[in-house]
Amino acid sequence: MEDRRMFLKILAGVSAGITLAGTTLAETKVSDRLGYVLPKRKLGRTNEFVTMLGTGGFHVGWTTERDAQEVIEASMEGGIRFFDTAESYADGTSEIRYGKYLTPKYRDLIFLTSKSTGKDAKTVIEHLEGSLRRLKTDHLDLYQVHAISTPEDVESRIQLGVLDVLLKAKEEGKIRYLGFTGHQNPFAHARMLERTKESDIFDTVLMPVNVLDQSYFSFIQKIIPEALQRNMGILSIKSLADGRYFVKKEQAGWTTNDPLIPNYLSIKEAMYFVWSLPVTVLISGNENATFIRQKIDLARSFSELTEEQKATLKEKVLKIALTGKIEYYKKKED
Repeated sequence: MEDRRMFLKILAGVSAGITLAGTTLAETKVSDRLGYVLPKRKLGRTNEFVTMLGTGGFHVGWTTERDAQEVIEASMEGGIRFFDTAESYADGTSEIRYGKYLTPKYRDLIFLTSKSTGKDAKTVIEHLEGSLRRLKTDHLDLYQVHAISTPEDVESRIQLGVLDVLLKAKEEGKIRYLGFTGHQNPFAHARMLERTKESDIFDTVLMPVNVLDQSYFSFIQKIIPEALQRNMGILSIKSLADGRYFVKKEQAGWTTNDPLIPNYLSIKEAMYFVWSLPVTVLISGNENATFIRQKIDLARSFSELTEEQKATLKEKVLKIALTGKIEYYKKKED
């Protein structure tokens, strides 16, 4: 009961001031040489406007070659212009497929991002050069320090020159903007924000954002307010808590293959919840074109949820949120 009372208290107060009003939308109807483009949001303090839905590269790396190509083409046809990947996704396969099916035809239309898990300067440079080669481009629109896990991890990467070498690469024109990512621990994000407060080198921050997040180790509660104060672009992942909304059946002990939790939420409710927060881009991983087209349709029909509607959705998932087992990718040590 005490956990429930505490959670309900969070539901009532944590999202106060964290609204879509902090995110600037471009004109609803935007077009380029391919036609209609999804609505765009301003990327923090940059002068870039990027589509509110982005295609995640992790799934592009592990799905079949044909499906990967179809996801890329469906994304472009549907108006997505934000594409995410990383050197670590399927040992570079995701970047290779982008370099084969995306950048040769569409580089001038897209905002292209990649990431490095490198722990030291030498490794990060190797990752960056490899990414540029595989993606067949001479620059990245956004390059990110990837998958920070703990405050100690942040300190180690800084000491081993990761940020210094990225700033140099930016000066050389290989990177336009810098960001950092992680999904395990908001205390790692908080440390990175603290350590770069003076230099303020980061333009974006990537983190899990979903209706369950505020049950524990909340990125919404701990990181978004600071990121907004720093005028950073907020990139959201795991809006469906890693695909099997909200948990993979093997971990929950369920017997169904249905990717939705019966009697809890729909994909539409989950994604509308995220888009109703001041996120710039909701990055969605999809292993086939049917899935990405479904998300594109939701982006086109999006209307902002009220605070009451968001609270109702959080209350609906309260029971499973309090188990602490759903967001398995979070680590509880700070």
